[in-house]
Amino acid sequence: GSVDGSIQEVNVSPCPTQPCLLHKGTSYSINVTFASKIESQGSKARVYGEMLHVDVPFPIPEPDGCKSGIQCPIQKGHSYSYLNKLPVKSEYPSIKLIVKWELVDDQDQMLFCWKIPVQITS
Repeated sequence: GSVDGSIQEVNVSPCPTQPCLLHKGTSYSINVTFASKIESQGSKARVYGEMLHVDVPFPIPEPDGCKSGIQCPIQKGHSYSYLNKLPVKSEYPSIKLIVKWELVDDQDQMLFCWKIPVQITS
């Protein structure tokens, strides 16, 4: 569903198999390479946990894409590497869910959106 960009590669590590086993109290590295189809002054990440068809916001320490490896302003036709961390808090429940990660531009349009099945475990 990415309108303003196209994903070239998504890398979550460590995650050798899917669903990703996310251990509580651990941080995971996110690396997304994407090409922008538009120009935008900035970008903002929104992360959700999808459970029973409901999107629950997942707080991340740095939602600003321009502080996450992307050189802003974003230029049309350029490729960018977005780097961030997904911290798994110890108080999270041990469940299976889908992580949905969005990056939106100034107009609140998607630069990228991807989903990955995960299992939160102790």
